[in-house]
Amino acid sequence: MKIFTTQMIGYLKKIAEEEEMAFEDGARLLAQAIIGDGRILLHGFHEMEAVVIEALCGQDKLPKAVRLMENGHLRNDIDETDRVLLIARFSNDKDAISLAERLKEQGLEIAAISAVVKDEQPSLVDIVDVHIDSKLLKPIVPKDDGSRIGFPTVITASFAYYCLLLTIYDILEEYE
Repeated sequence: MKIFTTQMIGYLKKIAEEEEMAFEDGARLLAQAIIGDGRILLHGFHEMEAVVIEALCGQDKLPKAVRLMENGHLRNDIDETDRVLLIARFSNDKDAISLAERLKEQGLEIAAISAVVKDEQPSLVDIVDVHIDSKLLKPIVPKDDGSRIGFPTVITASFAYYCLLLTIYDILEEYE
């Protein structure tokens, strides 16, 4: 448990320090919908649905947030005032890339959270307007046989989401 805790603290610090500008840019992009007439459309791929549930149902809800998908399909009431937040495990997630490309074709502005897989193309990083790197690419606790265990992608993505949320609240306070 000690190794896991030490590694997690290291990843969270790295996200906070290295993604500060991305949090600012992402918060500005999403705050446009909150301040204006739009909504923040959320979609989490696979286990990242946990972050979407937190944003919609948690104690600190993301203002004006709704699901991007209804019954497995894109909402039919999306317009240019809306902003999108996509959350995936990795930046090379084919489903996330495909959805981001489709949304960009519709003229939507998108922020995304995922761990950047270097030298992989296509990449979510190159499609979305703002990308926040959740950093975690492999399990963090070594086992005696040389393998690894403990791959808390939901924790790192949730941390990135909360950093983004807190930055949005700072912007909204300044706006008021």
